[in-house]
Amino acid sequence: MDDRLPETPAYVYDLAEIRANQEALVRALPDRSILYYSLKANPHPDVLGTIRQGGARAEVCSRGELDAALATGWSADEILYTGPGKRDEDLAYAIKSGLDKFSVDSVTGLDQLDRIASAHGVQARCLLRVNDDQPVAGQGLAMTGVASQFGADTSWVLAEPEKFTSRPNAIVSGLHLYMGTNMTTVDDLVAQFRRSLDTGIELTEVLRQHGADMHMLDLGGGFGAPFARAGSAVALTGLKDELDRMLDGHDLVIAFESGRYLVGTAGTLYTTVLDVKRSHGKRVVVLDSGINHLGGMSGLRRLPPLVPDVTSPGDLSGAMLAGPLCTPLDLWARSARIPDVRPGDVLAIPNVGAYGLYASLVAFLGHPLPVEVVVDGDAPPRISRLALTRNSTET
Repeated sequence: MDDRLPETPAYVYDLAEIRANQEALVRALPDRSILYYSLKANPHPDVLGTIRQGGARAEVCSRGELDAALATGWSADEILYTGPGKRDEDLAYAIKSGLDKFSVDSVTGLDQLDRIASAHGVQARCLLRVNDDQPVAGQGLAMTGVASQFGADTSWVLAEPEKFTSRPNAIVSGLHLYMGTNMTTVDDLVAQFRRSLDTGIELTEVLRQHGADMHMLDLGGGFGAPFARAGSAVALTGLKDELDRMLDGHDLVIAFESGRYLVGTAGTLYTTVLDVKRSHGKRVVVLDSGINHLGGMSGLRRLPPLVPDVTSPGDLSGAMLAGPLCTPLDLWARSARIPDVRPGDVLAIPNVGAYGLYASLVAFLGHPLPVEVVVDGDAPPRISRLALTRNSTET
């Protein structure tokens, strides 16, 4: 076992890789654009600190993520609060914490923000999230162009623009478009951003005619990277030139978002083989990590099934790859290509720095969480473990 690992399961995050990814993405974006980091990809404190030092702002969608962003050192005016549904108490908490930038998804969302901001005697600025009428090609997960909880349909805004203008305490100052995730070519990214820009410009002109003070356009992200598979983040060669040409002459402040691209390739999960057997003619490998630690949404079959690459010496052959949970759903793959392993061998799953541990079923069955190991060049590794706490209510 790697001498940096006190035990398995263990997630290892490489901060140098995060810096390299962030530098590559910043070079590929227009010079004066804003970059937000989506905390849902990985909110580990050292990951957040590294990304903040690189100049990105924070995009959050819960009270917990807001607390993490503020604890990292982001100021309230560097944070964008998003999400398709927000409780009154969470909006109030954000406003009392000093936030004044929110993404809203509907007329109801605008009215709610106006009401909460008014109750606290402040004005909040908001980006109207838009669900465009048509999807674009190349999406890993479509987030627009289909019926969705995200955003107001373009056709709805065009038909009733007066409903989407500023309220006394909720100032509509821009638009938020996010077409889809995990695009794997520059051509797909360019097509997405061109579509978003065209829609954004059209809606900006209409809303300005109805008194909205429009000055910002958040084009979202979708910068691709492999998940639990070998490989590198999408090469962004040529993207900046295309974006510069596309945005030439526009007076809007342009923002982008990223989670997966910045941290996906910086994480590796190490897991130990607990058992190897044959069942109904198939080799079965049982690990000390499963859907409770990696790809919980895949484990619930809410995303395409996870079939991870396994890094280990030896010739590869097919095997069922299972975790330790007491459910037949705890499978990473029914026929994964893995070497001839024995109990005690340690396997590595690459490229799980985004949507790994923090998108998994960590509370199910109460297994200990993996340790998290942060490495940064020759510096001593830093080891921690996420603590799960129960909320208690006194009666």
